[in-house]
Amino acid sequence: MPAPVVDWDAWTEQATRWLSEYVRIDTVNPPGNEWRACEWLGAIFDAEGIPYRTFDPGNNRLTLVATIPGDGSRGKPLILLSHTDVVPFERDHWTVDPLGGEVRDGYIWGRGTLDMKGMGIIELVTFLIHHRDRLNLKRDLVFMAVADEEAGSEFGIEFLDREHPEILEADYVINEGGGGSTEVLGVERNTFNIGVSEKGPLWVTLRAQGRPGHGSVPHDDNAADRLVRALRRVTEWQRPLIPGPEVKEYFQQLYEAGILNREPTMEVLREIAETNPRLRSVQMNSISLTMLNAGVKHNVIPATAEAMLDVRLVPGYDPDRFVEELRTVINDPRIEIERVFVSSTPSSPLDTELYATMAREVRRVFEDAVVVPSVSAGFTDSRRLPPSRGARLRLRADAHRPERAGTRARERRAPVRREPASGHADPAPRRARHLRLARTRVSLDRLA
Repeated sequence: MPAPVVDWDAWTEQATRWLSEYVRIDTVNPPGNEWRACEWLGAIFDAEGIPYRTFDPGNNRLTLVATIPGDGSRGKPLILLSHTDVVPFERDHWTVDPLGGEVRDGYIWGRGTLDMKGMGIIELVTFLIHHRDRLNLKRDLVFMAVADEEAGSEFGIEFLDREHPEILEADYVINEGGGGSTEVLGVERNTFNIGVSEKGPLWVTLRAQGRPGHGSVPHDDNAADRLVRALRRVTEWQRPLIPGPEVKEYFQQLYEAGILNREPTMEVLREIAETNPRLRSVQMNSISLTMLNAGVKHNVIPATAEAMLDVRLVPGYDPDRFVEELRTVINDPRIEIERVFVSSTPSSPLDTELYATMAREVRRVFEDAVVVPSVSAGFTDSRRLPPSRGARLRLRADAHRPERAGTRARERRAPVRREPASGHADPAPRRARHLRLARTRVSLDRLA
């Protein structure tokens, strides 16, 4: 059967309009209100005649799931996973409306364009192409738009895992976490990371108790002073690099591709870590002090002081072990360590059909591309999809220049046109593709 002819220009225009609309739907978490996104997506599926289900844990935190049935001859489903909520923003630091979805200067601007409504639209278009072209799928293709990923997933993937685990059964899951860059380690070359693992969150609160009093009469049992001393020990704690097998393979493949000019020994990895914060983070247990809370008035010594630490553990590291290490470093029995949120993500193997398909399709689009496995410094909903539920791979198939490769910078934008490494917009209309839709669609008809 010949491959269907896809009008990519029409899909590009449609996807651009959809992403602009999607960004304008306020799903900032907290409070989330993901029902708005599900209502919008549901209207699209209604127009296409595609049945779907919504799952409601309460508080307007809906998740939507739609399925194109396959014959099952290749196994369990392939899930296209995205989340509909976005993180808050500081309006004063934006030059455009963060929820405006403005299309300007070759970009769609707004919160969620990269994390992760943009990828959600890529998955939506891929899903609808398979529906409209009535491809003979060998496994079910599932579109899953979940709530609450940005705040720990209690009302999203955690709820599904707890109450509806059957819908998470799959051989393969494509999710956020990978991506591409036009430059790596100072070398200009298209390099795509296929995410195979991610660091595990261990959010903790340090709490100090003391004797309250008047600020005019200092004493030695000030909770804030005690917490400051503990935080000094934590921030001065020199933790070792612990590169796991996936990280070592990442650097090894960069070396074999000529991007890393020296064999990735521990000495070389330490040198890289000293100058590259992201590559340092994926090699060690990281700690970020994110919040402080103490006191009720300028002239009152507080009875309690708290500090919130965002700890991210390298894959496979025991949270219990780390907490004991933290306790030893603080060396103060009056500092309470409360675990607020703990999770981990099993690594996915590299020798899967999905990984091979992703790598092949990227190289088909970017002939000189280097495709490497990677570990994400952040965490995603993939953590609730254990190995028994199949391989969880992450790839956002567009190559950014390094300065906009992150997802937590103040202003976010997604490119409408492809930009070569030179930074000049490609004038060829056939290559002006929204979010690389024309050239980066994973060959799901071959895989599914």
